[in-house]
Amino acid sequence: MKILMVSPDHPETFWSFKYALKFVSKKATEPPLGLLTIAAMLPGEWEKKLIDMNVTKLRNDDIEWADMVFLSGMSIQRESAREIIERCNKLDTVLVAGGPLFTAEFMEFEGVDHFVLNDAEATLPLFLEDLENECPEHIYTSSEFPSLKNTPVPMWELIDMKNYTTLDIQYSRGCPFQCEFCDISTLFGRKIRTKSKEQVITELDRLYTLGWRGGIFIVDDNFIGNKKKLKRDILPALIKWQERKRYPFAFGTEASIDLSDDDELMILMKTAGFNSVFIGIETTNEDSLTECSKIHNKNRDLVGCVKKMHDFGLLVKGGFIVGFDNDPPTIFNQLSTFIQESGVVTAMVGLLNAPRGSKLYDRLDGEDRLIKDFSGDNTDSSINFIPRMNPEKLVNGYKQIINNIYEPKAYYQRLRQLLVNYNPVKIKSNFQFRNIGAFFKSILFLGILGKERLYFWRLLSWTVFKKPQLFSLALTYAIYGFHFRKIFKLD
Repeated sequence: MKILMVSPDHPETFWSFKYALKFVSKKATEPPLGLLTIAAMLPGEWEKKLIDMNVTKLRNDDIEWADMVFLSGMSIQRESAREIIERCNKLDTVLVAGGPLFTAEFMEFEGVDHFVLNDAEATLPLFLEDLENECPEHIYTSSEFPSLKNTPVPMWELIDMKNYTTLDIQYSRGCPFQCEFCDISTLFGRKIRTKSKEQVITELDRLYTLGWRGGIFIVDDNFIGNKKKLKRDILPALIKWQERKRYPFAFGTEASIDLSDDDELMILMKTAGFNSVFIGIETTNEDSLTECSKIHNKNRDLVGCVKKMHDFGLLVKGGFIVGFDNDPPTIFNQLSTFIQESGVVTAMVGLLNAPRGSKLYDRLDGEDRLIKDFSGDNTDSSINFIPRMNPEKLVNGYKQIINNIYEPKAYYQRLRQLLVNYNPVKIKSNFQFRNIGAFFKSILFLGILGKERLYFWRLLSWTVFKKPQLFSLALTYAIYGFHFRKIFKLD
């Protein structure tokens, strides 16, 4: 069979880095790891192509070539997915859909021939068996959370790696916590399911053999969900591999705030080549943390936790939320102050929303407060339920935080504070000519034309004399600041 894998268009958001990508001549931040993994689970004799619409346009010729189109995506890609479904229907091409978007909302989509939902390790074999017997069903679903021991290496040969700034691997699924606003435990369970160290090393070997050098994001929703296995098996294996290969990769991932409690774990992560971690900090208001069941964030010196991770060489990217029922009127100033004091340069602040599958969605549905589906974009000033706070006051307060933390003076102060304390592990340099292009583009758009030009030159001058080894990082985050201001329409 001829199979076309399609990843829908991803609109510009905080994490799309659309405006930053132009500096480094890249088309997208990360490839569609889910579809690449699914491709590896299909029969080897089938012919496969992949279209990432963030990189390449989807042509009718591509759809007509295929016997089947496999479609996957997230909520932020909902509208693009609908357009793809419509095009496949018009061309009378069989359509198979799965992934987080369809697992949560399959009942909202017409025109899909077969839904293969939940973990593909549980449902895809059933579909393939029925397909071979010429009796495929409309919906395949499972309450099972299968082992990852047989999950294959993604088919990286289906993409051109040069189009992306970062590549991905997945080590685990699941999260032990049950934050009310999050649907991860519903999608993937609370028990942490992991790959073996041999699987992880095999995936790294594959990327290395294909010539990749640079950033790798481990997409787990909570990388440290099983700390014992990380410290005993995974991180020691990564350290040995990195040392043997002379550190070709820099790792980033997501984790819970309790990472800061474990010095041994942070040292191992840094030694293995981790230099950044996304932390869901959410709020400084204790009552709101209780409300959303984020108990592991309570009774902490959150500023101290962030600074400690910076001291250990782990750059913290933070997620923040306003709109909780228990948020006081002062929450906007409190969060602005916290972000500045903690030195969280990449601070994704969003309005609270309730995704399908979350406990928050169920609670608000029971309280008759839901008004629409979650857009999937945490930074578009939309909210899908009736908040306790006056909606206009909430949105204005949210915009106040954004202005406070991303206007050039505050942003560059935060960036310099980070550089003072940050000491990442040394990663093998992978110099490319596009780095020269990024430098000269930053000089033009930030140092000459940008309203931040005074702060930009001060930062570069300070970095050259005080922390020259972090010059590339300083330049990167100056470019990120440009992207953030464009996304929030501050420029």
